[in-house]
Amino acid sequence: MDDINQQIIDKISSLVLGKEDPIKLSLCCLLAKGHLLIEDLPGMGKTTLSHALAAVVGLSFSRIQFTSDLLPADIVGVSIFKADIHEFNFHPGPIFNQVILADEINRASPKTQSALLEAMAENQVSVDGTTHSLPSPFFVIATQNPLHQSGTYPLPESQLDRFLMRISIGYPPHSAELDMLKKTQSPSINEIDFACIDKQQLQNLQQQVTQIHASDELLNYILELVNLSRQSSEFPFALSPRASQSILQAAKAWAFIEGRQFVTADDVQAIFPAVTEHRLAPAATHLGANNQNELNYSHKLLSAINPV
Repeated sequence: MDDINQQIIDKISSLVLGKEDPIKLSLCCLLAKGHLLIEDLPGMGKTTLSHALAAVVGLSFSRIQFTSDLLPADIVGVSIFKADIHEFNFHPGPIFNQVILADEINRASPKTQSALLEAMAENQVSVDGTTHSLPSPFFVIATQNPLHQSGTYPLPESQLDRFLMRISIGYPPHSAELDMLKKTQSPSINEIDFACIDKQQLQNLQQQVTQIHASDELLNYILELVNLSRQSSEFPFALSPRASQSILQAAKAWAFIEGRQFVTADDVQAIFPAVTEHRLAPAATHLGANNQNELNYSHKLLSAINPV
């Protein structure tokens, strides 16, 4: 693994104990220029992971607490009339930061959730007919409570599809939770020299990811997986061309984190569940590997197609 990638993972792991795989997937999502959805029970470290990821790459961070009374203007901003100059001035909302934590996104109404759609797809927002560009890089991390909990609204398929990955953190291993309990006071992000890189270095890393080589055989492997989801009635939803692109983006980022300049079938398999499960079964409740009843349509696809 490349030194800088390992340094980033180690820094975050000092706060989110015993969870290297979710941390690697989160970094992979950022390097692939995607957006991340984290679904898990309250108190599992979703917010800590999000804040730590922003801090470690030196990006500005804003947390938006999604509640039932949150309005779209509370996210994107509002135009206010100034009587002295007889014109409207735009006051940007918290979305004008490089990393946005949309906390408990499924507790807000669908109308408010949709305020993120244009931002996530086009890195811009439109207010009163005027388009405003968002900072670059722009990375949304949304946390979601399981759908069986009270006061939640399911995310529509069109919005789920905007997330490159959906992951869960899960319960920590016994040794990590024991270490947590032994600490009289956990270190905060502000108390640690956290930034490993700056914005320019991050953008350079993201550019390097796009240069990772994927062979024709590897691309055909991805297409076989995608086409099976379209041809078999076993899967509730088929994978779209955007999903194909997302699989390739994420696989390139995973290969880059592993220190290789080419993508292998193992890279595709490592990221495939996180990239596709929320697209194959959007209405399913996802609680990660700790939930034995998880549908795992992505694993059915992987087991049906022989890798290159």
